[in-house]
Amino acid sequence: MLCTPTRRTPEIIRLIAKEMKRGAYLIEISSQKSKTAASLAKMPAKVNPICIHPMFGPGAKKIKGQNIISIPIKDAKKELSVARSLFPGANFVTIDVIEHDKKIAVILGLTHLVNIVFANILSKDDKVTLTEKMSGTTFKAQKILTESIMTESPELIETIISNPEIRRVAEEFWRDIGRLLTSVQEGKSEEVIEYIKSSQERLAKNLDLEKSYKKLTIMVNSIEKGV
Repeated sequence: MLCTPTRRTPEIIRLIAKEMKRGAYLIEISSQKSKTAASLAKMPAKVNPICIHPMFGPGAKKIKGQNIISIPIKDAKKELSVARSLFPGANFVTIDVIEHDKKIAVILGLTHLVNIVFANILSKDDKVTLTEKMSGTTFKAQKILTESIMTESPELIETIISNPEIRRVAEEFWRDIGRLLTSVQEGKSEEVIEYIKSSQERLAKNLDLEKSYKKLTIMVNSIEKGV
């Protein structure tokens, strides 16, 4: 099983695959798949590729119920079967390599990008104790998420935000921030309200926003009770 820096993984696959025994499995778990999947596909036929992306970190107490993404390389059914046997009870999602990197750009890339900038702003707060005393549910939840991300190594975070697919979503993010700030500064309240309403309506088609808010409150209260 390979758990190596993403940029080096394709070359490591190339070097070790030719030395592996016939029938062996080479399992790769990096967060970016375009180059690593291509490298797995080029391995000698004697080696079986498994390309997965576990969507949980070292803090997970158990495998059951955790999400794992499976990217087919040669034999999708066989590869998924082997992965399931290695991680019993996990929830598997099978997706192609291109779609994986696009989705991960939002799931991991954008969330990390937003939170490392938020962390940088928080780190400059010379009255952080006062800020915490004043904070409500939303800030508390965001702060916990940001702080948890900052426990990751700088090298891992850099790898996550280096996904080429992030550029597309990040540019939309910055563009919308600029648009909203400009509208506010120019007193165009209706444009801001319409932007928010449109987002709410699109989200409400697939989500119960009121239920999400209740979950947030329960989550923060549970964390505070456990501290």
